[in-house]
Amino acid sequence: MEIPAADGPEAAEPRRRGRPPRPVLSREKITTAALAVIRRAGYEGLTMAALARELQTAPSALYNHVKSKDEVLNWVQDDVNEAIDTSGFEEGPWDLALTRWAHSYRDAFARHSPLIPVIAVLPITGAPNTLAMYERVAGGLRAGGWPEDLVVDVIVAVESFVLGSAMDVSAPEWIFDVGDRRDLAPTFADAVAARPRRGAAAADDAFGLGLTALVAGLRGTLAAVRAARG
Repeated sequence: MEIPAADGPEAAEPRRRGRPPRPVLSREKITTAALAVIRRAGYEGLTMAALARELQTAPSALYNHVKSKDEVLNWVQDDVNEAIDTSGFEEGPWDLALTRWAHSYRDAFARHSPLIPVIAVLPITGAPNTLAMYERVAGGLRAGGWPEDLVVDVIVAVESFVLGSAMDVSAPEWIFDVGDRRDLAPTFADAVAARPRRGAAAADDAFGLGLTALVAGLRGTLAAVRAARG
C-alpha cells in the first residue's frame, strides 16, 4: 500500500544528520595558528598535531591544506617578512635604505626570536613575500652601484648581523654576569660593570653601533671594488 506524503514544511526540508561542518582552513589561518603555538610552546612545540589542535581540526584535515611542518614554517617566514620595510630602496641612496631595512628587519624578528634558528636556514622557494623583499633590496643595491656578483653577499652579511641582534633583544640582562669567576675575566667584568644601560636599551645601542660600522665598511668595500674593477 502506498503511504501518502506528509504535509507541511517538515516534508519539504528533511532533517540533516552527520558531523558538524569543519572549520574552513586557509594559509592565513594556519600561519596565525602556527605563530600562536610557537609563542606559547617554542619551536619544539610546533608539531602538526599541536597545530591541528590550535585550529580545532583533525591532523588529517590539516594535511589537506599543507604538506609538512617545513611548509608551515615557510609560510610563517613569508608572513613575518611581509612586514619588513623595503621602501627606502625605491627612494634614496643604497646605504640609507640598507640601514632602514636592517632596523625594520630586526624589529620584525625580535618579535619572533624563537623562529630565527629555523627560518634563517629555510629555502625561500614558495615564499612570495620573501622573494619580493629580496628583489627590492637587490634592485636597490644594483642601482646603488653594487656589482651583481656581490649583491647576495651584501644581503647575507647584513642579515647575519640583523638576526643575531634580534636574538639579543630577548637575551637576559644577566647574560654577561661573570658571577664569582672574576679572576678569569677581570677586564671583561669591568667592561660589563661600566656599560651604562641594560636590557632593551643596551641591545639597541649595540645594534646601532654595529650597524653603523657595518654600513661604513660596506661603503668602503664598494669604493675599493669600483677602483679595482675600473
